[in-house]
Amino acid sequence: MRRNEGSLDRTVRIVGGLAILSLAFVGPQTPWALLGIIPVITGTAGYCPAYKLFGINTCGIGK
Repeated sequence: MRRNEGSLDRTVRIVGGLAILSLAFVGPQTPWALLGIIPVITGTAGYCPAYKLFGINTCGIGK
């Protein structure tokens, strides 16, 4: 898998995902908050399957 996310995109995904994930422990405590795992994983890996599907690349390498 080639990276298709830039550093800013990755940072926003990780921070946003952790914020959503924290709702599973504080706040409304709904199982929907576990969806925050997805942006954390894609941000950590630097690869987003949806970006690949739509031909988006924010990485700057391999454009």
